[in-house]
Amino acid sequence: MTAHKTGDPTTLNRLYGRTKGHRLRPGQKALLDELYPALAIPEDGPLTVGAMFGDAPGSPRPLHFEIGFGAGEHLAYRADLLPDHAFIGAEPFVNGMVGALQHIRDQRLANVRLYLGDALDALARVPDGTLAFVYLLHPDPWPKARHAKRRMMNPGPLDLITAKLRPGGIFRMATDHPIYCRWSMMQMAPRIGPDGDFDWMAERANHFARAPSGWRLTRYAEKALREGRELWFFQYQKRG
Repeated sequence: MTAHKTGDPTTLNRLYGRTKGHRLRPGQKALLDELYPALAIPEDGPLTVGAMFGDAPGSPRPLHFEIGFGAGEHLAYRADLLPDHAFIGAEPFVNGMVGALQHIRDQRLANVRLYLGDALDALARVPDGTLAFVYLLHPDPWPKARHAKRRMMNPGPLDLITAKLRPGGIFRMATDHPIYCRWSMMQMAPRIGPDGDFDWMAERANHFARAPSGWRLTRYAEKALREGRELWFFQYQKRG
């Protein structure tokens, strides 16, 4: 995969992690071979609503982008909840892509496009200032200090997310890892307030301990709760 080049050479410029898991069953492989090509983002050019869904130029349809959607349950929930919005989901894990395809098929969702690969490559092709929402839910925490530059919550990816969000756009992030929680807050701190690009949408200290309205827990988050781990939810709005 081609790595997206960021302005900061000390931070992550590509996704790390596995891309394959259990061997696909015949039905899963058929779904990947037959449905994915129909839903894949265009191979080149800007990722606009018009290019992906055929909307007229200047379409007001809000565009959402989910980075690493896991098995796709959150992506499918949001797409079903907001049928008049458009969604891009990027995931490098083949088995996760199959999960999303199953949701899309079963729920008959027509407002989703998918990318099997590095989310940063796809995100870079979205025109600046066009995304209504960006979702980064339970990314790999890379808890060891020597792997800190591999975390998505780093200057390069955050600069890209900031550029792609429109004024008033929302960035949602969640984690169950205490190291990643502290790291994320540290990375976002200089970006918040009058001198930054974002407002933190939390009125009280305990607001980031519960999911905002319209936020479906992922399968991973539900497992974390069953195992007694704490979840943290962050929601930031880009300033105008």
